[in-house]
Amino acid sequence: MTSTPPAARPQPAAPAPQEHARSGPSSVARFISHERRVLESLIRWVTRRPHGIEGADAVFTHGRDQATTMYGLTFACVVETVALSYLLAGLPVIHAALLVVDVYTVLFILGLHAASRTRPHVLAGLTLRIRQAANTDIHLPLDQIASIRRETRFTHEKKDGELNLPVGSQTSITLRLAEPVNAPTFLGATRLVTVIRLHADEPKALYDAFTRARTTPEPTPETAPQP
Repeated sequence: MTSTPPAARPQPAAPAPQEHARSGPSSVARFISHERRVLESLIRWVTRRPHGIEGADAVFTHGRDQATTMYGLTFACVVETVALSYLLAGLPVIHAALLVVDVYTVLFILGLHAASRTRPHVLAGLTLRIRQAANTDIHLPLDQIASIRRETRFTHEKKDGELNLPVGSQTSITLRLAEPVNAPTFLGATRLVTVIRLHADEPKALYDAFTRARTTPEPTPETAPQP
């Protein structure tokens, strides 16, 4: 007597290459996009055109306390560029290559500072937009913030579920969230956090504006101003 072999289990289909490619921008694409935002910030800084403040109820800058450090780094790079130009005067090819690298380094450092100056934290309606330089941009609904505290910190330990956004090695505002929020890493990986520490040049102004936005009732058809 022979037995009938069991039916083969259907194997899950492999994901199509196109679907995998659409899962998110590649690391190279994210890096290029970051460089573009940094250089764009230089132009915005010179032309005094902050980014993303249209329709804002309040704007909070956060780059002031790092200015001395960034200008010091820029000066050091300029000195290095001049010194290498003198030392490599007899090697034109190497001199030209290093000159390009040094000039770009100076522009990049200034661009990072410009990004902090032109991309402030923004409170618009019931959303707080938290940013740092050109790499962090989080839209956080106010109802997801369980508490806010003015707290100056100069040391930050890396812990799961916490995001620290220091400027000049310090943060001045601590947000505790009602539920985890995704704060993607530089390369786009998911990172769920329940605590966010950030810095503002005027932390009291941010704290007060947040408190007012949370306590002010939303307008109803009866209380809304008539045109």
